[in-house]
Amino acid sequence: MSVVSRRDKIRKDEGGQDKYSVLLPTYNERENLPLIVWLLVKYFGESGFNYEIIIIDDGSPDGTLEVAQQLQKIYGSDKILLRPREKKLGLGTAYIHGMQHASGNFIIIMDADLSHHPKFIPQFIGKQKEGNFDIVSGTRYIGNGGVYGWDLKRKLISRGANYLSQVLLRPGASDLTGSFRLYKKEVLQKLVTHCVSKGYVFQMEMIVRARQFKYTIGEVMSHCS
Repeated sequence: MSVVSRRDKIRKDEGGQDKYSVLLPTYNERENLPLIVWLLVKYFGESGFNYEIIIIDDGSPDGTLEVAQQLQKIYGSDKILLRPREKKLGLGTAYIHGMQHASGNFIIIMDADLSHHPKFIPQFIGKQKEGNFDIVSGTRYIGNGGVYGWDLKRKLISRGANYLSQVLLRPGASDLTGSFRLYKKEVLQKLVTHCVSKGYVFQMEMIVRARQFKYTIGEVMSHCS
């Protein structure tokens, strides 16, 4: 067992419950950050789950880091961790950087631009516990899920990418391009070290790799704005 894994196990055993580390990569999210953090604190507080929010700002010129520092003063350094980087280095490396500082045994990844609503997180956690899934992914393409505020071109690209992926790759998940997910920490650690894609394709590769490693995937309906 690695030092990190041993530390996480000790913390879980001492607390008697799981801990959820939310990774929030940010770039020019000064206006959105206060609201997304408030919503996270609200829904975690209401559900009673142990959590921390790790903000990974990539040198935002709009003052996002300064806003994050104020939020840390409001909510406490035990709940808001700041792990900034000097410049924009990509989503995959942001996750790796954030995980190095995460004390939770589960990792939640989501966007900071309010396209993902924290109200779905208790459902993600419930789904994971229900089937002991390695990954729980938010999907816009089952039940009442959907996208709002997207123009037709963006919807067609997303639908098209997901359709082709289903036909060619058979990934076992309905929404490969979404970026609202819950992972067992050790699962995410393994996936990011094997992924080579950048940008839009990165999230798709994560699910395809997960299938290759025979990880189990649960899905929760979520809206994307």
